[in-house]
Amino acid sequence: MKKIGFLSFGHWANHPAYKTRSAADTLLQSIELAVAAEQIGVDGAYFRVHHFAAQLASPFPLLAAVAARTSKIEMGTGVIDMRYENPLYMVEEAGATDLISQGRLQLGISRGSPEQVINGWRYFGYEPAKGETDSEMGRRKGLEFLDRLKGVGFAQPNPNPMFPNPPGLLRLEPHAQGLRDRIWWGAASNATAVWAAEKGMNLQSSTLKFDESGKPFHIQQAEQIRLYKEAWKKSGHSREPRVSVSRSIFALVTEQDRLYFGGEKNQTDQFGMIEPTKRAVFGRSYAAAPDQLIKELEKDEAIQEADTLLLTIPNTLGVEYNVHILSSILKHVAPGLGWR
Repeated sequence: MKKIGFLSFGHWANHPAYKTRSAADTLLQSIELAVAAEQIGVDGAYFRVHHFAAQLASPFPLLAAVAARTSKIEMGTGVIDMRYENPLYMVEEAGATDLISQGRLQLGISRGSPEQVINGWRYFGYEPAKGETDSEMGRRKGLEFLDRLKGVGFAQPNPNPMFPNPPGLLRLEPHAQGLRDRIWWGAASNATAVWAAEKGMNLQSSTLKFDESGKPFHIQQAEQIRLYKEAWKKSGHSREPRVSVSRSIFALVTEQDRLYFGGEKNQTDQFGMIEPTKRAVFGRSYAAAPDQLIKELEKDEAIQEADTLLLTIPNTLGVEYNVHILSSILKHVAPGLGWR
């Protein structure tokens, strides 16, 4: 058995082929897709977070709306760039959202990736400390967020408050019990995956990873996951961790599927520079008839290592077609792989 969710990048543009012509279209359709996905048995609704772009950005209003309209499906992010965040305010937002969902929130966070503008976090009022890189700032903020999620008091109360205080130091409210165990770290390297395990976070590994061996993407990703699991075990955490991987997978069952994805060109791994000094490997897409998909996916070592699979979706094609994409995987592919 494997949890299967969708991951939406939340694009919109005034393009004649798009069902999402505006930010409002994307937000409202994201909610409707989550509702429909729950109805067909999808386990998770996850959303990307990008600033200064015609894509989904501040995630908590959307996640709270999804939480209020659903009852079973998990909702989360992949990932929130912590360089842009106030960790304490984020604890309050996350806590409120998780309480609305009744404990279904799964938050993916990370130190961030290249963004649309140079050092965009500076426009949000944040600067690395002296001698600190922006990556280190993101990790530091991530750890502060984790620490405050524990619900331990740390703030000195006012001796003359507007409302009566409980005894002792005050914590942030509302507190969401158990949310600390549902935080995921998006890792692009083996070392960061090990660090995430040591800090007690679940692991998100996407369709991109720093190239550390020249091996095929799925093998490098599987090795990353094994290193993470080994580090988790050595760290002595009391619970079992969760691991997700993302994939672009399309079952070609209709003429429309074949029109959209039958000529998919990214069915081999791609190597390239994501940063000036960082060579990355981009995982292939899968697009084929269900029987062929099953054969190809059986060979993907990283999917086998993960307990959660996030299917990247073309949100611009609208709710109805994306429900079809997800339904095709659940009906025609997942049972053949033992995922359902």
